[in-house]
Amino acid sequence: MAKEVIKLVGFWVSPFVFRVEWALKLKGVEFEYIEEDIFNKTNRLLELNPVHKKVPVFVHDQKVIAESFVILEYIDETWKQNPLLPQDPYQRAMARFWARFVEEKLMEVAWTSIWSEGEQKERAEKETLEALEKIEEQLNGKKYFGGDDKIGYLDIAIGWISYWLPIFGEVGSIEILDPKKFPGISAWKTRFLDDPVIKDSLPPRDKSLEYFHKRSQELNSRLAHRENKV
Repeated sequence: MAKEVIKLVGFWVSPFVFRVEWALKLKGVEFEYIEEDIFNKTNRLLELNPVHKKVPVFVHDQKVIAESFVILEYIDETWKQNPLLPQDPYQRAMARFWARFVEEKLMEVAWTSIWSEGEQKERAEKETLEALEKIEEQLNGKKYFGGDDKIGYLDIAIGWISYWLPIFGEVGSIEILDPKKFPGISAWKTRFLDDPVIKDSLPPRDKSLEYFHKRSQELNSRLAHRENKV
């Protein structure tokens, strides 16, 4: 029987890629990782994902799948061991809802709060904290977002909060995840990062800080250049 071809095309510091990597490792699925330079995209990436031209891209035999949330659900449905999504339909719907909420209401404003200035920065910081308050409520004393026993779909989907969000805060010289304001998220963050699968799959912190500092400076420069033109 021919061995399955399972590949993940990613970028070393992308939280979207790490979602997929975590899911595969939690499932015990072996895969080949292929690094892509997202600033100098190869023909391989453009051919695999001609619509968005972004990572992650997941390849399973001859099937190519893009978009991290779509890939997560495909993995969960294809490899049944260690299910990620809850079995209950309502709980599954809620996991998807909150994953999308964090994507739409937190990720962009958290990043904006780092590189922006003035009123834009203040507004982004305010919206970041408001989104985190909603997420804090969802834990409600649980060890993980899906319950007390193990990491699940929602933990993976919003797992970037545990590692990338504090890095964003350090780049922007702001404390986003105050343990006193968000004790539930802070405890979950520690627990999540201590899991061997997660801990052994993180990008180097110093290199990540350097990367996001550089990205922040580039965005600041673009903003200043645009304002000077006006």
